[in-house]
Amino acid sequence: MAGQVTIAEVEQLCEPGEIDPDDVHLPGVFVQRVVPLSTEEAADKRIEKFVTREATE
Repeated sequence: MAGQVTIAEVEQLCEPGEIDPDDVHLPGVFVQRVVPLSTEEAADKRIEKFVTREATE
């Protein structure tokens, strides 16, 4: 079962052609709603985590 509505939370709105297509993770055809985040909301992303570990050979 899949959701019927996809909501994209964006830090910055861009005009078409302004960013490299390879930087797009979800094509716009699949997005029904766009919610711009405030500066405070963008700084406090609870799901996104930065994880680092030492390289293994």
